[in-house]
Amino acid sequence: MIDYKNIDTVIFDMDGVLIDSEPLWKAAEIKVFATIGIDFIKVGGEKTVGLRIDEVVDYWHALYPWKNKTQVEVVDEIMLEMVNGIKANGQPMKGVVELLEFFKSKGMKIGLASSSYQILIDTSLEKIGIAHFFDATLSAQNCTYGKPHPEVYIEVAKLLNSEPQNCLVIEDSLNGAIAGKAAKMNVVAVPDGTHEISEQLKVADLRVDNLNELLDVFLTM
Repeated sequence: MIDYKNIDTVIFDMDGVLIDSEPLWKAAEIKVFATIGIDFIKVGGEKTVGLRIDEVVDYWHALYPWKNKTQVEVVDEIMLEMVNGIKANGQPMKGVVELLEFFKSKGMKIGLASSSYQILIDTSLEKIGIAHFFDATLSAQNCTYGKPHPEVYIEVAKLLNSEPQNCLVIEDSLNGAIAGKAAKMNVVAVPDGTHEISEQLKVADLRVDNLNELLDVFLTM
């Protein structure tokens, strides 16, 4: 059970929470993995949702080692597809601006902890015009471990000078929800419709269907 009265910090995941980028990730990965002979849908690409992109590529290379490109080249190609996709088609998730405005009006500290590389964080926040809401952002690119390891959440809390038990994490993937709980934070799962949600229900403290529903939870307290 979340003790909302003690929450003074909100830490958002980015992909699928702030920006509707999961379809863009899927398209980019399908396109690039096809160039190395991997049918990303057929092999079950859903398994690596929420992981850092270098870890995604390493995971699939271990299972299906390819030889025509390096792993770094595959990562770079996916990143290029993502940057172009976000610039062309990036859209905020429903209720993002209203929820950020509410938290800011209450004097809460607002952070971002993403598995995405920093260039995608910067591109996304600029595209949807919400960079000014955040007191701290951190990419797991700058951490030793990516999600589901809690490092990125722990480090964002340090940047915000916040105690873990006073932090509310907003996530859409199982790996992210596990990371938030492992950081000893309160976790809300907001499935974006592209992930299996049954497992999230087991690890998250609360599940809502969208960010407007989460705003309603705070408004009715």
